[in-house]
Amino acid sequence: MAARKIIIDTDPGQDDAFALLFALGSPAELDVIGITTVGGNVPLALTSRNALQIVELAGRSDIPVYAGCPGPMVKKLKTAEYVHGPTGIDGLEAPDPVTPLQPQHAVNYLVDKIMAEPEGDLTVCTLGPMTNLGMAMAMEPRIIPRIREVVLMGGGFFQGGNATPAAEFNIFVDPHAAHVVFESGVPLTMASIDCTYTAQMTPEWINTLRAVGTRSAVQAANMADFFRRYGSHKFPTEARPIHDACVTGFLLAPHLFQQRLCNVSIELMSPETIGMTVVDWWHVTGRRKNCNVLGRIDSDGFFALMLERLSTLP
Repeated sequence: MAARKIIIDTDPGQDDAFALLFALGSPAELDVIGITTVGGNVPLALTSRNALQIVELAGRSDIPVYAGCPGPMVKKLKTAEYVHGPTGIDGLEAPDPVTPLQPQHAVNYLVDKIMAEPEGDLTVCTLGPMTNLGMAMAMEPRIIPRIREVVLMGGGFFQGGNATPAAEFNIFVDPHAAHVVFESGVPLTMASIDCTYTAQMTPEWINTLRAVGTRSAVQAANMADFFRRYGSHKFPTEARPIHDACVTGFLLAPHLFQQRLCNVSIELMSPETIGMTVVDWWHVTGRRKNCNVLGRIDSDGFFALMLERLSTLP
């Protein structure tokens, strides 16, 4: 079976870095044909630099990286250096990237590439705010039926939010773009924080990763150590969730995830709840079920698979 073609839209972020490395370590199943970057965890200049550093770390500088939108469609950009550090991927010890960014804007690349690929061939994975994809859909609606699936990390339901009481960070940063995507009719799978909170990397797992000894494994462990410092006020143990890597995990091993088809809408009007993903868990509205919502993950299987794939990288 041919590898699944994917474009990864990202705002690295240590957990984005893990999602990228996980995918790049799985070439038999996932063909990463391009990476697009967006302002999110840190500003666009840094997310773009970080994506280049990760592809070079993985020995995959052949994968083109395209810089996209620096900020949301309507709101001002909210960043998360308080989680990820000033660079976005603090903990990584790597030289400045030598691979150049592609000259084309990420939104134009998304439109051109989706239109050029056979209908239903291409999956778009969004690991940050959905600005680039929302803009691409608004600019050229003909791409919508051509996309095989959008798999995103974002949103929440029973856990509420992590940026506000109601809203998860990726959706909160650009709820208007998320609204465009969720209302588009494209097949959607959402790895919410309810899912990602059940994928918690332990200090023991990080030590096992570091012991692999390759440069990629050691640097990934360094990033994990930094990322794990955040969250002591939320989590009762030393384990921490590795949110965005759940997108790659789902593409590789969907059987590891609980799944439920629901209607999901994006709240835009209320200042108290803007960015909330309103998940109709019990189908009380009767609206079309537009999203495959991921729940609890088989954590042991997930981390065993990620360790295996990261261990293949240089």
